[in-house]
Amino acid sequence: MNTEVIVSCAVTGGTEPVAHRPKTPAEIAAAAVEAARAGAAVAHIHVRDPETGAASREVALYREVVERVRTSGVDVILNLTTGMGMDMVIEDDDPTRAAPGSDIVPALERIPHVEELLPEICSFDCGVYVFGEKTVSITTLEMARKLARRFQELGVKPELEVFDLGNIEIARLLHAEGLLDDPPYFQLCLGVIGNAPATAHAMKAMAEMLPPGAVWSAFGVSRFEMPMVAQAVLLGGNVRVGLEDNLWLSKGVPASNAQLVEKAIGIIESLGGRAATPDEARAKLGLKPR
Repeated sequence: MNTEVIVSCAVTGGTEPVAHRPKTPAEIAAAAVEAARAGAAVAHIHVRDPETGAASREVALYREVVERVRTSGVDVILNLTTGMGMDMVIEDDDPTRAAPGSDIVPALERIPHVEELLPEICSFDCGVYVFGEKTVSITTLEMARKLARRFQELGVKPELEVFDLGNIEIARLLHAEGLLDDPPYFQLCLGVIGNAPATAHAMKAMAEMLPPGAVWSAFGVSRFEMPMVAQAVLLGGNVRVGLEDNLWLSKGVPASNAQLVEKAIGIIESLGGRAATPDEARAKLGLKPR
């Protein structure tokens, strides 16, 4: 069991716009600050087109969010996504081409915001996974090596987002090749259809495959979010919650990010643990001083 739990909050995500998900840079930054005040040590950041709410890779939007959080006076570890630019929509009538709605670019074109803003952490999707009815998210081994090498050069800690055992194998290979600094940091992503299910068995199997000394966190999507909080703590991991993964506080009751953090911390404390502070999280993750 983990008694000093790093709580991450994924405040908006890259999926479809929803009315109570933060959309503008001001809303996203405010959500990150509110989550930190509620007890989250880490805020995981995507950005959206302020007009349409669609997912975006625009560096200026990341810049505004980061500047707002950094000048808020609230301490929180920023974790910027690099998951945009890896999605290929495949139509059954012509699976040989990227269909409309695809957003797939060369690996290093996914990370100009990380290179400019130098967050303490950035997410790093390892391998290939299914996302939705027609979308495949793609990071080949060659792409993964390029990204891992660049993150090392920048001194940014990659959070290794893994959706199945094959993703873990790619991360293990990068670690064995010296492309991931110790301790490697994994996020076990559970309950996304077509990937590892949100079950205790799947979480345990994935956690047991991680390299010795790895730090890990986990989340479950939708109604599995809070059960997976409890399961992760019991298995020795850390947790992630937030409106990227789940929209509801309870059935039919829309949540805020801060409310989800508070609910997760209530579970942690009921099990005899507590939420780690940002500085405690930095020490556990071996983050490099800025």
